[in-house]
Amino acid sequence: MAAAQEDARPSPWQQLGLKDHEYVRIRELLGREPNWTELGMFSVLWSEHCSYKHSKRALKLLPTSGGRVLVGPGENAGVVDIGYGLALAFKMESHNHPIAVEPYQGAATGVGGIIRDILAMGARPMALLDSLRFGPLDQTWPRHVFAGVVAGIAGYANCTGLPTVGGETFFDAGYARNPLCNVMCLGLVPRDQIRRGAAAGPGNLVMLLGHSTGRDGIHGCTFASEELGEADRRPAVQVGDPWVEKLLIEACLELLATGAVVGIQDLGAAGITSACAETAARAGTGMELDVSRVVRRERGMTPYEVLLSESQERMLLIVEPAQAGMVEELARRWELSCATIGRVTADGILQVRDGEQAVAAVPARALAEGAPVYEPAMIRPAYLDEVNAPGLAEPGPPPGGYGAALEQLLQCPNLASKRWVFRQYDHMVRTATVEPPGSDAGVLRVRGTPLGIAVATDGNGRHTYLDPYTGGAAAVAEAARNVVACGARPVAITNCLNFGNPEKPGISWQFHQAVQGMAAACRALGTPVTGGNVSLYNETAGEPVYPTPIVGMVGLLEDVSKRVPAGFRAAGDAVILLGPDAVTLGGSEYLVTVHGRLAGPPPPVDLEAERALHAVCLELAGQGLLASSHDVSDGGLAVAL
Repeated sequence: MAAAQEDARPSPWQQLGLKDHEYVRIRELLGREPNWTELGMFSVLWSEHCSYKHSKRALKLLPTSGGRVLVGPGENAGVVDIGYGLALAFKMESHNHPIAVEPYQGAATGVGGIIRDILAMGARPMALLDSLRFGPLDQTWPRHVFAGVVAGIAGYANCTGLPTVGGETFFDAGYARNPLCNVMCLGLVPRDQIRRGAAAGPGNLVMLLGHSTGRDGIHGCTFASEELGEADRRPAVQVGDPWVEKLLIEACLELLATGAVVGIQDLGAAGITSACAETAARAGTGMELDVSRVVRRERGMTPYEVLLSESQERMLLIVEPAQAGMVEELARRWELSCATIGRVTADGILQVRDGEQAVAAVPARALAEGAPVYEPAMIRPAYLDEVNAPGLAEPGPPPGGYGAALEQLLQCPNLASKRWVFRQYDHMVRTATVEPPGSDAGVLRVRGTPLGIAVATDGNGRHTYLDPYTGGAAAVAEAARNVVACGARPVAITNCLNFGNPEKPGISWQFHQAVQGMAAACRALGTPVTGGNVSLYNETAGEPVYPTPIVGMVGLLEDVSKRVPAGFRAAGDAVILLGPDAVTLGGSEYLVTVHGRLAGPPPPVDLEAERALHAVCLELAGQGLLASSHDVSDGGLAVAL
């Protein structure tokens, strides 16, 4: 009996989330048995969160190049040219599992991480957005998570001095056990000062700048690559300090201006292991690291813990040896910890020691790029026939009449004002915001130029549940329509793809279909994908979230003074509806709220008509003929009016 119980225990690699055949592959790459620390390093870099092993093939369908794209997927953030010698860096990421465990810190550290992604491109972060999904507000736990997440975003963003200029918040039973928190950041950088995360130049120093290293967040990325369970996973949630982040931003920007930094990388998921392996792999180099030199905030930390800690507010710098003293002096002035933890080598190996003791020796590219790429089985889910059955989206008159139905819709949390949320955010700090939250898109001025940047997040999980292809295309189309409504021309997108367990054929099919729809819309509307995030395993006890692709759209106004507001301006103005005549109630808030029915098909997306609509709206806005403009979306024409 005892032998049988021992045989049933998971192996060391299984405890870390690695599959048996992945362990065999690691042994082949190393030519020997890995030790425990090396297993931990592979487990975090080969997690779904870091390696995209179940989504990489599908993501290749997305268009990633365009006339304005300067940096596409693969770096810390995408970058597009906006003219006047300037570029815009932007990225969106998720922090879904952390907010389910610790809402405030999960959201706060999501904000901190995306800010550092922008900083790593050499850009000064200028604004934030979010896209949030929660269970119904009449349930206690979703209400608790909702309040904590909003407070976490506000607390971190406000303290770092960045405005939160837009976003969306949605409530549905489909997110009751798996809330979603997607955050987006954008920043400006002179085109000739864009930085990369590459550890170039053997002999250059590897330095760690920012906060000290603790035990928070260890295995956070493997935690984000599995279904949620009942166990308390608070140690896997990072703890943020926005005041240190503010100092880190200013210190890094000052340091980058000196030209002393050869490469720069944010420490986020998988901490030192990820930052060192990724920067070395990009440059085709290796590193020698001594973890005993890492500044720690807790006693007794093992090399394993130091390498895998996801403590926040840290940046990895690749610095020429002659500049190390200057970097250390700057760190002292900004009251940040700073340590030289290693040097770049030419052999491609990430060698780690703890003082004189050898800890690990792993090929950097094997860690960063060697994870297996899966092509999971795909099957169209049977539920689609049920929810799209004829007649379900034609419910007849509402029980209490149409007037009562409209009142019911206007009280629905998904359509009601989100003022309670965005009033907690400081949207005017830095004074570049010219169109605040509550409009179709946030609009920011670019100082020293006539330019304006419009930015919006959008996505509809219900529509994607009813028809994944249409839902994916509609997410792109509606986000583009939001910036067009402000008078801005759509330029490019980032995204967060939030789905359930990809090892289930139905989920894999949903994902692939949604990406295909997004790809078609991006090509039709001329909005390439510069990067983003895939968040899978958003599932608890076999219940996945709605498939929820979220799009962060960036648009450009050649003259910010010609932006178009959303609200009616004057009595007597003509009210004109532009667009196709087709009307459907499939997937609508009306059908769900008034008739208690989620059924389809959702509204079709005619990409040619969408492109024509954008052209007309932009020409009217450019000629100054629009007093206001607003897209027709959730709640239909009645709620739009």
